[in-house]
Amino acid sequence: MKFDNLDAKMRVYETAQDRCILPEMYIVARIDGRGFTKLTKEVHQFEAPFDEKFRDLMVETVKHLMNCGFNVIYGYTQSDEISLLFHPNEQTFGRKTRKYISILAGEASAKFSSLLGSAGAFDCRISELPNRNLVEDYFRWRNEDAHRNALNAHCYWRLRQDNYTVKEATSKIEGISIAAKNELLFQYGINFNNLPSWQKRGIGFYWKNIKKEGFNPIAKEVVQVDKRSLYNDFELPMREEYSKFIHHLLEKHQAKTL
Repeated sequence: MKFDNLDAKMRVYETAQDRCILPEMYIVARIDGRGFTKLTKEVHQFEAPFDEKFRDLMVETVKHLMNCGFNVIYGYTQSDEISLLFHPNEQTFGRKTRKYISILAGEASAKFSSLLGSAGAFDCRISELPNRNLVEDYFRWRNEDAHRNALNAHCYWRLRQDNYTVKEATSKIEGISIAAKNELLFQYGINFNNLPSWQKRGIGFYWKNIKKEGFNPIAKEVVQVDKRSLYNDFELPMREEYSKFIHHLLEKHQAKTL
């Protein structure tokens, strides 16, 4: 059998399950750390509940993903997860889901591992959202999940530092109200509202045009030029204000496509 015929025959088996995301559907990828509890608490022993060194590894991983060949207009990270919102007109790889999933998981794992100096793996899943309201809801969901996780983590690790066992600490905070958790922290001298915003709300990444000095060799003069730069936002809003923030971001990029 000639190679071209063999190639055509076998590629059918690779592509038989290929599916593409429909036009005008918004694409959001969520990339999650695999086995990161063991990696961060046992293998590398990062500070609990939050470690700035680990945060910075995640920040650099998001920045890498937003510069690895896809048109990503917004990135978000909290804990060991990353969410990416693609431009409405994203057409890379014909919008094949297997390409997004495999490449993003691979790129995230490679970048994070190279920064950490040992293996750290991520998986990836894709949400296909038919309208902007659902995109806003998605990111508000992850933003509010960050807030809930931060409150629980601070309560849990404060109790563990106070010699509570894993079972005791888990049992003490299980099922109690948000107000009760805040009061628990307050008894240890911690005002949850005063903790860093990035711990409670996550970190956002989006593109900005900034003015930079350049040199015009023809006119032989210094000029101001617009340069597209990736901005890291450590002070994201919450709840309705965050929904509005995502709404405005989508409107801005939607306007550019008209």
